[in-house]
Amino acid sequence: MLQFHRDLFSFSPGTGGRWKLTNNDIEETHPDGTKFVRFAPVHAHLTDISMRDLHDNFDRLRDVDEIDSLLLIASYILDFLCIHPFSNGNGRMARLLTLLLLYKTGCIIGRYISLEQIIEQTKESYYDTLFLCSQGWHENTHQMHPWFEYFIGVVLLKTYQEFESRVGIITRAKGAKGDAVRQAIARLPQRFKFSDIERTCPGVSVATIRLTLQKLKKDKKVRCIKAGKDARSS
Repeated sequence: MLQFHRDLFSFSPGTGGRWKLTNNDIEETHPDGTKFVRFAPVHAHLTDISMRDLHDNFDRLRDVDEIDSLLLIASYILDFLCIHPFSNGNGRMARLLTLLLLYKTGCIIGRYISLEQIIEQTKESYYDTLFLCSQGWHENTHQMHPWFEYFIGVVLLKTYQEFESRVGIITRAKGAKGDAVRQAIARLPQRFKFSDIERTCPGVSVATIRLTLQKLKKDKKVRCIKAGKDARSS
């Protein structure tokens, strides 16, 4: 993380690659010039242990594989923003980390459409949702659903819609979504889970995925090695 931040600031003024040295409250300035604190992030002296806890918990929950990866990534980004570990560049780091974590799940839409631009276009919703969901964060009483709705229902959905409008690869033509599932399977490891297909085909319904798998199974191109909630195929 520190190396990532250092590289981000390698050609910019300021010091990169180290945690914040002073507290960095997030303030808002009213039109009359008065200011108020929208959120007080983790104190500077607690940054290191907070980031270690964040990564330990993320790794543990990812390994258990009981939480959808998109929800886990969204939760990680919210916690990162609430910790606000750097004096500068926290927003840029959050967006880079979002891209990195999405890539690791096989969601590569960020290679073609700028998530940065999508967030800029929806920045009012971004700041309002971040403010709402950060309230009570220190006491672990904060809301998560509004953030999930923004992260997945606004940012990612809008990204795929933009992708569709630009290149027309994702279409509503008959059979197109089934083809998307087949292409996703071709890119997955030899053994994969049903949830892996859901992650790589967010615009395809569960019913379409199941139907496509049934056809592939009938043609003996895939086989089910475990059924149920944690269904696996090869």
